[in-house]
Amino acid sequence: MNSSSPLPHPLCYHAPVPFDPISRRSFLSLAAATALTTASPAQEAGANPLSTQHGKLPYQEETRAKRIAWWQQARFGMFIHYGLYSIVGQQEWVLESEGIPIPQYEILAQHFHPKPGFAREWAAQAKRAGQKYMVLTAKHHEGFCLWDTKLTNYNSMAASGVDVVKEFVSAARAEGLRVGLYYSLMDWHHPDGIKCEADPAARVRFVDYTHALIRELLTNYGKIDILWYDVDKPLTTEQWRAGAMNKMVFDLQPGILVNNRNGLDGDFGTPEHTIKAESRPWESCDTLNLGWGYQRSDDEWKSPRRIVDDLTICCQQGGNYLLNIGPEPDGTVPPETVRILDTVGAWLSRNGESIYATEGGASASFGNYTNFTRRGKTLYIHVYFWPSETPAAQWLPFFQPPTVLAIGGVRAKVLSARVLKTGAPVTFTQDAISLRLTGLPTTAPDSPTTVIACECDQPPTVDHHAIRPEWPRFKAGT
Repeated sequence: MNSSSPLPHPLCYHAPVPFDPISRRSFLSLAAATALTTASPAQEAGANPLSTQHGKLPYQEETRAKRIAWWQQARFGMFIHYGLYSIVGQQEWVLESEGIPIPQYEILAQHFHPKPGFAREWAAQAKRAGQKYMVLTAKHHEGFCLWDTKLTNYNSMAASGVDVVKEFVSAARAEGLRVGLYYSLMDWHHPDGIKCEADPAARVRFVDYTHALIRELLTNYGKIDILWYDVDKPLTTEQWRAGAMNKMVFDLQPGILVNNRNGLDGDFGTPEHTIKAESRPWESCDTLNLGWGYQRSDDEWKSPRRIVDDLTICCQQGGNYLLNIGPEPDGTVPPETVRILDTVGAWLSRNGESIYATEGGASASFGNYTNFTRRGKTLYIHVYFWPSETPAAQWLPFFQPPTVLAIGGVRAKVLSARVLKTGAPVTFTQDAISLRLTGLPTTAPDSPTTVIACECDQPPTVDHHAIRPEWPRFKAGT
């Protein structure tokens, strides 16, 4: 650690290496030259691994179906970005994006004071929101460790006497939630964090340090369900010894899941700020506003409808949705986060069967105001804009009576339909082209979206593109 550190007890690593400010500044210049300059989400996207290697272990392949079964039932999780950056309140990339001198940034550790019960508040919020698992940033890019590590005193226990990871794990388990830990391989604080790219001796030290930190996390806190790697820069997969890393992880935690951000394929993919289906298990991670870490001035909040819609699309395509919160400096969940998540949770309490344990492949196309999920032979139609009283109803019998919910290309015979919230039956007609649900109220029965459950004669899919060759064209256009 730089000897100019103003801390009473300089934060250092147990194998200290001289700090090279020129090398670090060179790294910052390189990053600035290649990163997008719009916002933190773009920076994050640019920092993600460009590619992964297969490198799967025999144990990993043989046990994946059993290990991942709970996760594919869960569908909805909470991501938590919390660290020293929360004190600044200008998102989690603030150390690098603003070029803060590292000795000054270290001063924040003296002011890191999570309030009593902070982790219980997080877990209770996740439970109310209907989220089934939680992933905490145990160490983000800033290098500050949120646990009682013996490898560096740049950690929450040394700073405030609080082992954040310990409290997090305990609180999540108390609420019956699965536990995930995020670990950033990239480290802006460690003296070898950038030297390791060109200096073989520094590389050995830093990779050993990284493996040892992961070993602590997976040894000292009981059963961990997910290890969520992030940003494998600046080393290659081989330089990280990623295969040995994952082998250690599975040796310590045989039931764990690992993602794909240490340069290897992992057990699931991680599209970020986008919903992009993959041919294997995947999880879309996204934010409630524009940033991951706490941002005091960010009021670009997504609506509950948008969150429900994104969750539904993930499930429609067979994926999970990991939705982030950025707690305030003392760990308080921001009021707007509470409002949005409580609204989503109330909706899930009524409509959870249309989300949890659903299967992908419900639809090969998207409706104008609908999304679709399915479980077995049940098709769930998620209506986010209620289609009532279109002016076209005065001329087109198709839209009569006044409220008609129509779905083109349902590839199964519907046997019955009901409003999921109330259980009220819904009348319908169906032909080879369209399913028409009629007798519906003028106003939506539920908010932020209404779900209609249709029991079918076989596992249903929706593909309105498929009706093109089947559509009677009559003499139109001739």
